[in-house]
Amino acid sequence: MPEVQATPDVNALLAAMRPKLHRYLARMVGSAIDGEDVLQDALMKAVVAWPEVGEIGNLEAWLFRIAHNTALDFLRRRARQEALFSSDEVDMAADQLDAVESRQIAATSLRTFMRLPVTQRASVILMDVLGCSMQEVCAVMDVSLPAVKAALHRGRAQLRALADEPDDAPRPALSEADRARLNAYVTSFNARDFDAIRAMIADDVRLELVNRQRLNGKAEVSRYFGNYSGVHDWQLAPGIVDGRPAILVLDPSAPTAPPKYFMLLAWSADKVATIRDFRYAAYVLEGAECVIESA
Repeated sequence: MPEVQATPDVNALLAAMRPKLHRYLARMVGSAIDGEDVLQDALMKAVVAWPEVGEIGNLEAWLFRIAHNTALDFLRRRARQEALFSSDEVDMAADQLDAVESRQIAATSLRTFMRLPVTQRASVILMDVLGCSMQEVCAVMDVSLPAVKAALHRGRAQLRALADEPDDAPRPALSEADRARLNAYVTSFNARDFDAIRAMIADDVRLELVNRQRLNGKAEVSRYFGNYSGVHDWQLAPGIVDGRPAILVLDPSAPTAPPKYFMLLAWSADKVATIRDFRYAAYVLEGAECVIESA
């Protein structure tokens, strides 16, 4: 996220709220990676709006409202043909879930959440994943209580039906070109041959250390590799995150543990043009679908 000026209070709130906001947005847009992009957009809107809004009674609810609307804007831009609101505001009681059902909904894949209409999706995520009250859901979505109850009832029913369907989605796999590029990068990185890595990057390479800083150009980005040479808490592996070629970062002291975070590379003319490193935004990996491929 670009550097912005804001009061210490709002900066502290933004930092504390990032994981919770991302948990909501990733499920709303169906991708942990896109969820981080939408989160950065929402946080920028919040910082810009902050001086103009005056006193805010509930900063967390205000932030969630901005995040929710930013997610809707993203979905509209992606041209998804979904009805945003149901005109049938049936006054039905929201189901009471037991602990097992609540855990099952919280563990639902991002891809499955995307099969729900927007209002059903938002209601279920806010209520069952994030633990918001019914009144808080109404405030975030700016809809009536009957509409939220109806969306929640239908969304939960739809998730139960989807849970009974076999998961016949094909296992994602890297293309030969992506596999070769990632393997070359991972092999040199794991060997700590950072001179070889520097030879792979473009002169105008751009790097985003997500939630920390941005660097531009080969000279600046080269310092980033120097930082990795001084620590020993990583082991890279090629793989896929939410269907995209990625580099997954493992803990060498716990090789069977899930990945800690990941990196994304973009290429131009066989050179690395952009790097997104999520070392300081490990929350992004929560809920993402990951596949590790052998180097």
